[in-house]
Amino acid sequence: MSRGRSDGAQKKRLIASICTVAIVLGFLYVYNGSIFGFQNSGSSALNYGSKSLKRLGASYLGADDDSDGKQDESSSSVKQGDVEDDIVPKSYPVCDDRHSELIPCLDRHLIYQMRLKLDLSLMEHYERHCPPSERRFNCLIPPPPGYKVPIKWPHSRDEVWKANIPHTHLANEKSDQNWMVVKGEKIVFPGGGTHFHKGADKYIAAIANMLNFSDNNLNNEGNLRTVLDVGCGVASFGAYLLSSDIIAMSLAPNDVHQNQIQFALERGIPAYLGVLGTKRLPYPSRSFELAHCSRCRIDWIQRDGILLLELDRLLRPGGYFAYSSPEAYAQDEEDLRIWREMSALVERMCWRIAAKRDQTVIWQKPLTNDCYMEREPGTRPPLCQSDDDPDAVWGVNMETCITPYSEHDHRAKGSELAPWPARLTSPPPRLADLGFSSNMFEKDTELWQRRVENYWNLLSPKVSSNTVRNVMDMKANMGSFGAALRGKDVWVMNVVPHDGPNTLKIVYDRGLIGSTHDWCEAYSTYPRTYDLLHAWTVFSDLEKKDCSAEDLLIEMDRMLRPTGFIIIRDKQSVVDFVKKYLTALHWEAVATADSSSDSSDQHGNEVVFIIQKKLWLTAESFKETE
Repeated sequence: MSRGRSDGAQKKRLIASICTVAIVLGFLYVYNGSIFGFQNSGSSALNYGSKSLKRLGASYLGADDDSDGKQDESSSSVKQGDVEDDIVPKSYPVCDDRHSELIPCLDRHLIYQMRLKLDLSLMEHYERHCPPSERRFNCLIPPPPGYKVPIKWPHSRDEVWKANIPHTHLANEKSDQNWMVVKGEKIVFPGGGTHFHKGADKYIAAIANMLNFSDNNLNNEGNLRTVLDVGCGVASFGAYLLSSDIIAMSLAPNDVHQNQIQFALERGIPAYLGVLGTKRLPYPSRSFELAHCSRCRIDWIQRDGILLLELDRLLRPGGYFAYSSPEAYAQDEEDLRIWREMSALVERMCWRIAAKRDQTVIWQKPLTNDCYMEREPGTRPPLCQSDDDPDAVWGVNMETCITPYSEHDHRAKGSELAPWPARLTSPPPRLADLGFSSNMFEKDTELWQRRVENYWNLLSPKVSSNTVRNVMDMKANMGSFGAALRGKDVWVMNVVPHDGPNTLKIVYDRGLIGSTHDWCEAYSTYPRTYDLLHAWTVFSDLEKKDCSAEDLLIEMDRMLRPTGFIIIRDKQSVVDFVKKYLTALHWEAVATADSSSDSSDQHGNEVVFIIQKKLWLTAESFKETE
């Protein structure tokens, strides 16, 4: 008997030991699997879980915990990369707080980690370098601690919440130039700049006066509409142009001047992250009537003037380059040397001085090819080869050559565009480049006018006159969606896919702005910078490519402000696919309608699905907000 009892106890101890080892191994498996899963996705993330996030978001918004609704289990034909159609996450991990301002394709940490060999002197480290799929952050970008719904336009032009962009470096560095001032919980923008301490409005009027424009109005009776502001700072120049019916693409890199473009977009001013480095900017030729540089710290004479030649490509016939910099007026030896070299370069480019006063010089581009043809043989920079497409921009290197006008443009002696605002709805001459007729253009304009009216009817319970300011049309075609919004106090970033018809030139000819992009990659903007995203057949287009629709959903969430909206116009299977991810993304369905509701789709095969992003906060951010 005693032997039997001893054996039984031994067996019990053995079973207990095996169970303990199994529990420990199970814990290690789950723990390591969790960690390595995040590492494999390229993410350093903290998984807060769906219940935690729903609770935090609901308590801040005053929403019911069940308002997320149930996930749609229907299958979808939309590609999801390596994810099976029937595997849908109930929640996404949340990126670490240090990633609250992540721009995936402009992430300098990625450059260091991948040991990319880039030429810093050519600004290659500020150009786009996107992570491979295994290094992507498959997690949701959290708002910074204390984040608040942004101040509404037009008040946002002059002030933003400091918590939303907690960077005050520029306020100290530029304190004598009136860029920005910290006042309590807000950052205030007095409208100053490096060369316009007394205000951008006075500076703009001075430029108009130099050009002898009537009433010192830079829009020149509607003939000057689109502007490129290079090295824009916090975009006060572009902000004060808006009251003159001028729209500027404010451009700056993600550099040591912390978050310039983030400030611009938070203010509700059109802006884009980019740099004059080695690649062409993502805009077609002859897009802007004026380029502007106010102490933008760009070496314009480097590499045989390649950066000035990029501006030349972008300027319309007769377009201007306004340059405010010490070289234009200083008398020390180095500034005089730069001025002599730059003057000689632009003269060979056939630019002429339109005006020069104090610290500003304004050059003008020729209207025709006459000057180019009269240059001495062998003059540099040369004319571009006839097979060079000046509108090919996505990943295309800049060229050290002058883009001459076509025979038609040479004879026209100008862009032939109607003054603003008539040009918004007038068929532009470059329609013929794409084989489009004036009738097609007019019908497209009318079609989107009806569609946008229907969108606003569907949104009406949720929006008021100032709810939406920054809008992105993710597949703009000819820009008719943006044109239909002219009566709203909004601006539109019209995005044209790089591998489709090059309609962005039509967008710019209408007096609107936009950029070329590939939606298999992240967009060049900070998180939380758009109030409304419009995706017309964008997901259907992804079906033809080897990239992930789920990645695009995460990217859209990154770009969208909390409480912002998404309008998806696509086939039913796409809408079914997106519905499966609403809970995981903390999005809420607002409205669904078939296209027959706006009498715009004869075939009735498109569905309109409107979504709102909830405001959710991490535990740390939620505590600070309380």
